[in-house]
Amino acid sequence: MPNLIYSIMTSLDGYIAGPNDELGWAIIDEELHQFVNDQQQAIGLYLYGRRMYDLMAGFWPTGDSDPTAPAYIVEFARIWKAMPKVVFSKTLEQVAWNARLVREDAVGEVSRLKAQPGKDLEVGGADFAATLMQSGLIDRYQLFVHPVILGRGKPVFPLPLERLNLRLIETRTFGSGVVFLDYRTA
Repeated sequence: MPNLIYSIMTSLDGYIAGPNDELGWAIIDEELHQFVNDQQQAIGLYLYGRRMYDLMAGFWPTGDSDPTAPAYIVEFARIWKAMPKVVFSKTLEQVAWNARLVREDAVGEVSRLKAQPGKDLEVGGADFAATLMQSGLIDRYQLFVHPVILGRGKPVFPLPLERLNLRLIETRTFGSGVVFLDYRTA
């Protein structure tokens, strides 16, 4: 069975976006981006909530068309466009870019997808991930902790959750000061 991985950029104080949804604080340089690109080889499907899908679809479909874009941006744009995606939303009417829309029973659909053989699944979007966390569906938590304190904003874990014990399986420190932490549910 594939793992369901929640992979997210976070500030040191646990926010994924600033108070006005700003994301410019994240340090995503070539070293970090190439690491993420390499990780995508183990992923077979992206699972998105509406806001994460909107964010990703707002840039990556054309991310490889800018002739001044660095090679690692071009590479991820191509990875993103080719990757199958499932978008969970009750408000969207349609999705594109190799995606299909699921409007009902997200937990049931994700459970079904996890039961199929294949590569790992990656969930994007804190609110959507929290729903899957509450249902015990997430197997791994990959945090990219950035050396910045935002003070307030959108938390990486937005809903009250029950205690969850984790086991650290990998760490990496990047030249920028970003620390990657990969945890498996205990």
